[in-house]
Amino acid sequence: MIPTDTEYTDSLLPDDKTSTMWDDDADDVSEVEMISPPVAEQTPTADGLYEHYRVVADKGQQLLRVDKFLINLMHDTSRNRIQAAAEAGFIHANGKAVKSNYRVKPGDVITLMLNRPRFDSSIKPEKIPLDIVFEDSQVLVVNKPAGLVVHPGCGNYSGTLVNAVAWHLRDDPRYDPNDPTVGLVHRIDKDTSGLLVVAKTAEAKTKLCAQFFNKTTRRRYHALVWGNLQDDAGRIEGNIARHPRDRMQMAVFPPDGEVGKPAVTHYRVLERFGYVTLVECVLETGRTHQIRAHMKHLGHPLFADERYGGDQILWGTRSSTYNSFIRNCMTLCPRQALHAKTLGFKHPLTDEEMDFDSLVADDMQALINKWRTYLAGLKV
Repeated sequence: MIPTDTEYTDSLLPDDKTSTMWDDDADDVSEVEMISPPVAEQTPTADGLYEHYRVVADKGQQLLRVDKFLINLMHDTSRNRIQAAAEAGFIHANGKAVKSNYRVKPGDVITLMLNRPRFDSSIKPEKIPLDIVFEDSQVLVVNKPAGLVVHPGCGNYSGTLVNAVAWHLRDDPRYDPNDPTVGLVHRIDKDTSGLLVVAKTAEAKTKLCAQFFNKTTRRRYHALVWGNLQDDAGRIEGNIARHPRDRMQMAVFPPDGEVGKPAVTHYRVLERFGYVTLVECVLETGRTHQIRAHMKHLGHPLFADERYGGDQILWGTRSSTYNSFIRNCMTLCPRQALHAKTLGFKHPLTDEEMDFDSLVADDMQALINKWRTYLAGLKV
């Protein structure tokens, strides 16, 4: 059975088609040019179809099946759904419908065409509270709470941090929330809390993006992970790419291999609780889910991280008392225990070195305190 059009519209669209942001929740800018026409300019083709997604293959693109080509770009869907879309005549190459086995070549224009206009994804100001750590004429540093999506995407078209920033800067004539030359410079996961910087001018964003690209920014994360780490400090190196079987996860591959992008995470133990450990993580690179994927690869998933298996009891006793304690912990902090604690960069206008620190989010701090109490009880 071929799925209907409505099943495709959102599920095939990538989370962010014009990303110039970095962090452990965002891939580096793709080498492939991505273009999505504004909704207001959309007109149907002679067949009554509307363009929902367009990608131009890089000049160095090797011959590759179109379904494999698209699954590497559209992270919020599956290869089966892309294949079904092709069978329905929704996948086009250079203006003509193609099947899944069509081989993409350099310069090909691949489009997703549907029979209704694309959802209006323009960013509108919304009155959402912001925890502002610093603000001047060029930058805005905010402390994001867990549960707040950073940028509109599949399934989250409003109520995001970007909408909140648009409201906060609604009276600033220089700031257009739909202009990619201003705004967020990097991002973190919905369920990760902590510091983010927003560029209020195009010059500020250019200079801040250059710092992230050149790895001169300073970022430290606090994470509570399962297990008692063997070493007090260490370095995790391993390429990161989409998991071959679960597209919602990232997986770690050999650092000298051809799969994935290079990624390096440094960690340092801050406090041990026997069955879990509080660590500080410093990123050399900014890959999707870098800390979450690297710590799982090390054998110590983040506590309560459902996507990477941290929501199961991985260390400890089998007693009903301990089981109840863990469930209470996960109720207290029902998300991956990860907080972007510090952020440092050079001011884009004055070149002054600026460093910001934030308190660990209340739910994660309560979780840490609960483990301290538990450990103290064991020592009595």
